[in-house]
Formats: sequence, structure tokens, C-alpha cells
Amino acid sequence: MSMVYLKSPSTDPAFNLALEQYVFDKLDRSKEYFMLWQNNNAVIVGKNQNTFGEVNPKAIEEKGVKVIRRLSGGGAVYHDLGNLNFTFIMDAKDASDLDIKLFCQPVASLLQELGADAQVNGRNDITIEGKKFSGNSQYLKEGRIMHHGTIMFNSDLDFVAAVLNVAGDKFQSKAAKSVKSRVTNVKPFLKEELSLEAFQDKLVAYVFAENPVETYELTQKDIAAIEKIKEERYAQWDWNYGKSPEYTVQKERRIDGCGKIEAHMNTKDGRIVEVKFYGDFFGVCDHAEVSDALIGCELKREALEKALKNMDIEKYFHGLSLDQFIDILL
Repeated sequence: MSMVYLKSPSTDPAFNLALEQYVFDKLDRSKEYFMLWQNNNAVIVGKNQNTFGEVNPKAIEEKGVKVIRRLSGGGAVYHDLGNLNFTFIMDAKDASDLDIKLFCQPVASLLQELGADAQVNGRNDITIEGKKFSGNSQYLKEGRIMHHGTIMFNSDLDFVAAVLNVAGDKFQSKAAKSVKSRVTNVKPFLKEELSLEAFQDKLVAYVFAENPVETYELTQKDIAAIEKIKEERYAQWDWNYGKSPEYTVQKERRIDGCGKIEAHMNTKDGRIVEVKFYGDFFGVCDHAEVSDALIGCELKREALEKALKNMDIEKYFHGLSLDQFIDILL
């Protein structure tokens, strides 16, 4: 299967997420796609996240930052023009699981050649000297996979610290110094001076090292279709923020290998009336199915085990066991 290179003509985050969706849903499925794109001042939140808990609203408003929700799980990331985003779209070898390292390794390997000791670590990070410069996530649908990641080449780290709310259980404090102590840019670690544009060229050459670069130019028809997706989803408040109802019970846990999970429950007479899940976890199935299965269930371990006995929890919350999931609810 041949791979096609596509570079976005826009720095509008809503357009670029619509572009990803368009390539994933509409372009020739007999081909694979590698995309590079940049966003101007944006926070991109994961599909499963509660947006209000992930951004600093005062800083967002003051700095004119756009907040857009993506199709994939994982955590919130900040984009500016010092950051480069990459996307792979192709057939999934196993549509029941996530293999983030497979797509991160080419980035890490290129950076190693350029003098930076980049390593693929944790669930979805690429780091240099233990500091994160790339967050990655994936979206699976109908046997196809979309993997996208960030590369903080020369981003404004002070800006990152200002616009993101950093959970106390993930970092030592919410102070800007805590954020800056755990993230880094790539540029200072390269053995030779390199512009972001030159790095893009090297990345494309590395990905297509064994094949000629076949490019795809968006037509006016393509752009019109992308703009339609943008207006119907990524420019909508309901998609990016959504209505957040109040809940009588809220639980939050961070599980190694899974991430943060928040369970927001309405209960009556010891039974679950409504439950929704938020967090930076990944999954290959829609966790709304788990919510539906729990409606009317007593908050007792035996009842929860019975309600969920036919569900593979790890498909909804990657890296989480059924016992761990029930522990969160209880």
C-alpha cells in the first residue's frame, strides 16, 4: 500500500482537525497518508475530557487561544507555530488495540540521528532526558487508524504553562515551574542549528526514505467539504465544551498504564441513574456503552460485576482491569 504526503495549507485548528477527519473518512482507502500541519495558538483536548477542567479560562480569553476537541482520546495539548503536528492514517493491523509506539518511533529515531536522545516512553509520550516534547493519541474506526502527535520544536513554554490546568495528581504543583520542569523543546538538543521548516523536510524525507514522495494537493471541492465538517463540528461550542451537568457523586483516579478517569454519577436509592466518564484515557470502543450498561445498577461490587460481565473494560479504558474500574466507582 503506497503512502501519500499531505501538508495542510492552514493554521486554523478547527480547519486542521476537520482536515484530518476528511482524509480519514473520505480519501482513497487503498492508500496510507502522512500529514504535517501547524496550529496557531490552540488547546486541543481529548475526546473524553471535560474541557472546563483542562484549560485556564482567563488565560484562554486574554490570549485569544482557540479550544478544540479532537476525535481521539488522551490529554490536552497546547499548539503554537513553534509546534509541528504529524498524522498517520492507514489500515489498522489489529483494530482491537492501540500501538502508539509504532508511529512514534520514526520521530524518535530521526531525532536520535540529529543528536537528540529521544525515547518513546509511557503510554503516549516521546521524551528527551525525561522531559516530554511529544504527546500522541489514536482514533480507530472501521478498520482504519489515525495516529497524531505533537513535536514541540520551539514552542513558548511559558504559554503552555499559562493556558493549561495541570492536575495536582500528575504534576507536583500547578505552578508554571512544574510544567516547565517536565516539558521541553526539541531545538536545543540538536547537534546543528536547524529551522522548523528544515526539520519538516528532514521528517518527510525520513518517513519516505524507501519510497518516492507522492503528494496530494487539496482541491476546491476538498476544501469546501472540509469547511463543512469544520462548521458542523469543530467550530461548535457543544462539541468543544459541551453542556456539563452537575452530578451528585464525582470520583477521580489516576491509574498507571491507563491515565486519569473521572466518573460523574447521579444516584438515587443506591442505584446509578446516570454516569459519564471523562479523562485522558484511551479506548477503542465508545465508553457510552459502559454508561448505558450501568443505568439502574446498585452500587455494590456484585451488582456491578454482573452488569459488566459481558464487557471487556480494557476496550473502553485501555490499561484498566474490571476490578480497578469497579474500585473507582465504589
